[in-house]
Amino acid sequence: MKLQIFTDGGCSGNPGPAAIGVVIKDGAKTVKTLSRAIGQGTNNIAEYTALIVALQEALILKADDVSVKADSELMVKQVAGSYAVKHENIKPLFEQVKHLITGFKSFQITHVPREENAEADALVRQVLKKASQGDRADA
Repeated sequence: MKLQIFTDGGCSGNPGPAAIGVVIKDGAKTVKTLSRAIGQGTNNIAEYTALIVALQEALILKADDVSVKADSELMVKQVAGSYAVKHENIKPLFEQVKHLITGFKSFQITHVPREENAEADALVRQVLKKASQGDRADA
């Protein structure tokens, strides 16, 4: 099975409350969407967490060919090997991604502009908005 996956991560403040969004497609059909709060984190941690969750889900779906699209140029270039991973808090996440990739016959990751990642971005924003409204309700 060949899947196209869109991932996004973000936070309110950097660091701050963080969330992920994942959209998994088989051709034009959306197979699954995932979104959730992940606690406190940075944008980079959220981006990597979204990718890890997406790859885990693709393995569960028994995909053998995965094409990931993400709007985090830094993460995409790190995973592709163009940039080194320098931050200690990102290294274990990077290693987990590299391990998960070995589960696929074919893997590609591509940087796309935010407009081409609108569905995953919207999922992240919904979670962050809900979390901020929850914070106000508790005050």
